[in-house]
Amino acid sequence: MAAMKIALTAALLAALVALAAATTYTTTVTTTTFADEAANPGQQQQCQSQIQGRQFRSCQRYLSQRSGSYSDDEAMIEMNPGQQGQESLRECCQQLQNVNEQCRCEAIRHAVRQLQQKEGQQMSQSQQVYQKATELPRRCNMKPQQCQIRVVFV
Repeated sequence: MAAMKIALTAALLAALVALAAATTYTTTVTTTTFADEAANPGQQQQCQSQIQGRQFRSCQRYLSQRSGSYSDDEAMIEMNPGQQGQESLRECCQQLQNVNEQCRCEAIRHAVRQLQQKEGQQMSQSQQVYQKATELPRRCNMKPQQCQIRVVFV
């Protein structure tokens, strides 16, 4: 009986030591939630048909620009980052102007999703991108003045 208690205690102790020695890996998952502003399915479908196939490259470029940094794969004209940012913003606003007012936020979300696919994890952790996307309609002096793009870092 005593030998059995000692063996059980030893086995329990060995299990605890093994558990304590195990390495724990933590994975950070970033989830981007896009608030659905289209109240009815008809409007949602209209927005999808308006946006489908469009690239919104100027909007992607504007959203991804950080002060003084450029994408390696883009040939840039000699200009300072402020001028380049203003040019990308102007072109993005023109692209958004061609989308119905009720579909603009969805168009911006579409540009963010495209940028996520293009830049992957590096972009998905950039709070600056989401902040710029949220404020883009206001920067373009368009309605709605703000779009809901929520990001949850888990």
